[in-house]
Amino acid sequence: MTNRQAVWVFFECIDDEKAAFLLFDTAKNWLAENGMKAMDGPINFGENDSFWGLLVEGFTPPSFGMNYNFPYYQKFFKKYGFVTEYEQLTNHINLTIPFPERFTKIANWVRNKPGYTFEYFSKANSSKYINDLMEIYNDGWQNFENFVPIKRETLEESFKSMEPIMDEHLIQFAYFNGEPASFVVLIPDANQMIKGFNGKLGLIEKLKFAYRRWVGVTRMRAIVMGTKPKFQKHGLESVLFIRLGEYVLPKNQYKELELSWVGDFNEQMIAIHKATGATFGKKHLTMRKIF
Repeated sequence: MTNRQAVWVFFECIDDEKAAFLLFDTAKNWLAENGMKAMDGPINFGENDSFWGLLVEGFTPPSFGMNYNFPYYQKFFKKYGFVTEYEQLTNHINLTIPFPERFTKIANWVRNKPGYTFEYFSKANSSKYINDLMEIYNDGWQNFENFVPIKRETLEESFKSMEPIMDEHLIQFAYFNGEPASFVVLIPDANQMIKGFNGKLGLIEKLKFAYRRWVGVTRMRAIVMGTKPKFQKHGLESVLFIRLGEYVLPKNQYKELELSWVGDFNEQMIAIHKATGATFGKKHLTMRKIF
């Protein structure tokens, strides 16, 4: 909590205004009693790469970690007095279509420049790569409003939770003379792996999960990426995506890459999305209600 503002988390309600406002009032009243002047939501208590924001456009099946809600939720938020703090944009790359020619040319030019090297994540050497990611992330995001440095413990927990679906080649790093410079983290879409399980995880479900892990998943999600400011606009992100394509395309498995999500305030990342040829997928809103 900062500046006497609080966050509230998941919201779920039938299409009934009275019920929705009762939930809002309950949260607002409790927060006001505890000295808060506003509330932000819907977001989670953890990192903002998962389950964050109110879906208002793109009501298609969500990838794992992306909030989904009914379209009627937005009218409740607006009528109650919530206003948009920022928009969260998710774009999609069709992996059956080559990257734009200019994007590829830049990537090939950068990857051949002296000093640059590129690697993918290794579980056997996870400590090094977690340190590298933390260094890049904290340096690359430090100038954004309300930024809180990520902790090593948080990253360790995140990578441990990803292990059942992780593909090491989908986590790429760029270095300049050995210094960590840029990274991107992709995961296969776990929602496609567990579709139809209905909360069960017996032997049959485990066998299906293992099978789908390798042949049944057609979508990936980019959950986080970052570049140190001094290496931004150097084209490193282009190389990382080209390297990912060189690994993914021969597998003939993945058809779509979801780039989620980027705030409307992050012009640099939006430009990268456009350069890849990505098209609009979804829009979420982080909203605020001032008491």
